[in-house]
Amino acid sequence: MNKHVILFDGVCNLCNGAVRFIIKRDKHCVFKFASLQSSYAEKQLGNYSISDQPNSVILIKNKNIYVKSEAAFEIIKELTPPWKILLIFKIFPKSAADFIYDLIAKYRYKIFGKKDSCPIPDKSIADRFIND
Repeated sequence: MNKHVILFDGVCNLCNGAVRFIIKRDKHCVFKFASLQSSYAEKQLGNYSISDQPNSVILIKNKNIYVKSEAAFEIIKELTPPWKILLIFKIFPKSAADFIYDLIAKYRYKIFGKKDSCPIPDKSIADRFIND
């Protein structure tokens, strides 16, 4: 099975919590993770012509790149039940879903806080992280 890569804000408490949530529900281990602050992420973003530091989770899946709500929905597709029920929110137009995503992203540090540096993953899941 192909590994899909999730690029996330490594200093964001909300983002780190989301990564832990995904790992627990990714029973087939299809996801790998890299922080947006890593050289791996910088290289991948360059490959996809994204020059600015994005304010979004990014999913690289089958050589396609997904951002914001689109990335969230693609990630949900791979999770164990009952989480796939969240795909019902795809009924909203992408612009509305991205507006809500952007609103949360804008205030994530204020609401959830942030760390000074990316945390080191536990040894039991370290192989799920790309440290390049």
